Amino acid sequence: MNMLTRELKKLTDKAEKEAAGKEKDKWYPLYHLAPPQGWLNDPNGLCQKEGVYHGFFQYSPLSPEGGLKFWGHSVSRDLFSWEYQGAALYPDQPFDCHGVYSGSAFVEDGKIRIYYTGNVKEDGDFDYIRKGRQGNLVMTETEDGKKFSAKKWLMKNEDYPSDCTCHVRDPKVWKQDGLYYMVQGARNEKEYGEVLLYKSQDGENWTLANRFKTEEKMGYMWECPDFFSLNGQRILSVSPQGMEHEEARFQNTYESGWFPFYGELEGSYLLGEFEEWDYGFDFYAPQTFLDEKGRRILIGWMGMPDTPEFVNPTVAYGWQHIMTVPRELTWKNGRVFQFPVEEISARRGGKSKLKAGEATAVETAWDLEVHVFKNQDFTINLSEGLKLWRNSRLGIFAMEFTGPAGAGRTMRKVKLDQITDLRILGDASSIEIFFNQGEKAMSTRYYPEEKREITITGGAEAVLYSLK
Repeated sequence: MNMLTRELKKLTDKAEKEAAGKEKDKWYPLYHLAPPQGWLNDPNGLCQKEGVYHGFFQYSPLSPEGGLKFWGHSVSRDLFSWEYQGAALYPDQPFDCHGVYSGSAFVEDGKIRIYYTGNVKEDGDFDYIRKGRQGNLVMTETEDGKKFSAKKWLMKNEDYPSDCTCHVRDPKVWKQDGLYYMVQGARNEKEYGEVLLYKSQDGENWTLANRFKTEEKMGYMWECPDFFSLNGQRILSVSPQGMEHEEARFQNTYESGWFPFYGELEGSYLLGEFEEWDYGFDFYAPQTFLDEKGRRILIGWMGMPDTPEFVNPTVAYGWQHIMTVPRELTWKNGRVFQFPVEEISARRGGKSKLKAGEATAVETAWDLEVHVFKNQDFTINLSEGLKLWRNSRLGIFAMEFTGPAGAGRTMRKVKLDQITDLRILGDASSIEIFFNQGEKAMSTRYYPEEKREITITGGAEAVLYSLK
């Protein structure tokens, strides 16, 4: 531990100790991964080792409005309750001194091997796009997520293709057929987003194997790439920046979604139609991992960068942002389905049927199952101005804030020709909606001040469960 590490740890420990002495506010989640204080963003290093799920995350412990990035670390045995373990990685080396940026992990030979981007912003008059920024590939290992091996600096800007800008980052690494593979997000000199594929014999010395991109420009930067298979279908996941907004697509500042991948991993390929992971206000930079049951699980950041119109009131309590619930991914009917892991349903408590037109009080954490009658229109009103409504003629479902609980959020839409059912999860300050057993999803933060109620009207009925 060098002097910088000691000073950063001292400051972090002090901030966390002060936060631990305070009572949690009414918007702090009961079953979503959240920081003890400060700022949280991208999920990182998701994995399971010996029955324990590890959720590392981008973490700015000294300010709820962001700043110097560390990695925080939480663990869970049931994907419902998360226990914070402390700051895991500090920006304490010359190659990561301005931020331990996003990355991934996998378990091998009893160790968790971690890869991340070490961010450095050089002093000078730079645009920090083509000059002035270092995006370094860094590796370290740990057995428990607390003690780490010495960091290894594996790649720097000069090792990436010459037609890429300084923006190459967010390594996702996996092992396949005896080789290590890695995807990194990139922004090239033509302002096109793409993904760089590398391969390695030892996980340390990397060779460029392919470049994935669309024929037509689709954003200027692809962040947080992921590559995996579902029932034999390969999927490329990216978070593109710079998309043109549409009425019911690409509605946020930045997007996250997936392509079906066809062809050769290291040869000719085709990317199918891009589909967004989530159509709500708050979802970005998801990452997947394979757990010890063989499930492909996705967790996303329930937040959105560069959105000054949204003012999260939790900043006043010294913290900001949470993760989504873990979602199991499956491939069926020619697309990816995502649905809350079964561990969420296992925590159901009291059950009650909602009466049409009558307001029903809900606890802080709840789980709602909605059955829709023959694709009819319906409306679900939540307390203090969150309205969920369906227009079957237009094929639109909308999430609309009409009151202060939206904290600046307005409306998001998703196109669905048919809706048979919804699963809606509520926590202290979040709502997640899953349509048709996971065909599509919408997520948002939500900040009701007073009583929490649900009212359903129109062609649907619902059963409400409390979550223990």
